Amino acid sequence: MALEITDATFEETVLKSDKPVMVDFWAAWCGPCRMVGPIIDEISTEYEGKAVVGKVDVDANQEFAAKYGVRNIPTVLVFQNGEVVGRQVGVAQKSAYTEAIDVLL
Repeated sequence: MALEITDATFEETVLKSDKPVMVDFWAAWCGPCRMVGPIIDEISTEYEGKAVVGKVDVDANQEFAAKYGVRNIPTVLVFQNGEVVGRQVGVAQKSAYTEAIDVLL
């Protein structure tokens, strides 16, 4: 399962990570988010130890969604060294997400 990331844990978990980080900004009421969720969970398992994969519920945690201009969900951001290096808005194939991590490994 993907890591639950909140506004309180975002800086430590995402911005200070020494590994690539993939963050799924989602909400429980969002249909497309429910399609992306299982893909993110699979990637979390497959990349365990190599990358951090987590989810931010935008209804409960709006600070970093706003900071990174997340206006549509699902939005998946990829971070390296605290910087956004990839962005996928909407539903995509699993390969689109894994390739974003693979180029950083």
